[in-house]
Amino acid sequence: MKFKLVSRTLWAVLAGLFLVSCSLFPQAEPDNSLKMALIPVLDVLPFYVAQEQGYFEAEGLEVELLPIKSAQERDALLQAGEADGALTDLQGVAVFDREESQLKVVAKARKAYPEAPLFRIVAGPGIEINGPDDMAGVPVGISQNTVIEYLTERLLEAWGLPLDQLSIEEVSAIPVRFELLMEGQLPAATLPDPLASAAIAAGGSLVVDDSQFSQVSPFSQSVLAFNTGAIESKPDTIRAFLRAWNKAVAGINADPNAYRRVLIENTRVPPNVQDTYTIPPFPSGEITSEAEWQDVVDWALDKELLDEPVPYEWAIETSFVE
Repeated sequence: MKFKLVSRTLWAVLAGLFLVSCSLFPQAEPDNSLKMALIPVLDVLPFYVAQEQGYFEAEGLEVELLPIKSAQERDALLQAGEADGALTDLQGVAVFDREESQLKVVAKARKAYPEAPLFRIVAGPGIEINGPDDMAGVPVGISQNTVIEYLTERLLEAWGLPLDQLSIEEVSAIPVRFELLMEGQLPAATLPDPLASAAIAAGGSLVVDDSQFSQVSPFSQSVLAFNTGAIESKPDTIRAFLRAWNKAVAGINADPNAYRRVLIENTRVPPNVQDTYTIPPFPSGEITSEAEWQDVVDWALDKELLDEPVPYEWAIETSFVE
């Protein structure tokens, strides 16, 4: 009996010491904050819907949306640790990870659907192009060493134009590329929607777009990516972010027009299509496949953007998509 009494007393003392230690050395609160770098393109719409509808707040998150002007600014923020993640493309991730795993894709943000392209190659007003032969030697405005150049090559090659007959002209800024096309200074250009739709509405014509190959050759996708530090230190926060993202996606897919104002206020939508542009569907719970990644790596190697292949496991984190 005396032994039991001593044991109980000892346990009581130990429990008291544990409570004291917890009060002296409080446990760190989980980090529920995220900073996301966003170029003002259509693909970022679910970020602003989730913010406006309170989906981030409902998940206990503090998500700071950082509007930026260029991919270079986005990558600088990620490199410096001033952003946890971003909406980006596979080409950017490949270059970012060329020496070590620094940035990982956790989900697809957008992809081309049969009725909803991401990118289109558009001929300017008055330029008649009826088939691949008409594109031989015709300069196409692009941004070199980016997803734009990758898609231009893949789309025209799939359409039937040999790559040795492709002519490109560097115009890195998308708004400038759009203006030059409309002013007749560029015969053709590769543009994202809704700028491509605006170009067609203003007298341009469609050459080819990624929706035509979306099922057999899924070239186009944008992705949600986080730096490896954020993935390792706050995986639960990223999972909560993806839950909020998917709620926003579900809302957009169910009633796209309900979010037209949000789209216009936060992204580039030319005035001539603000009332008519059809907001596309967004994928949910999808991740880049090994085949999709390998095609990007092969292209980057051909362009000498990479010295050696970047492994799938370095760049794609599948554990966040069930």
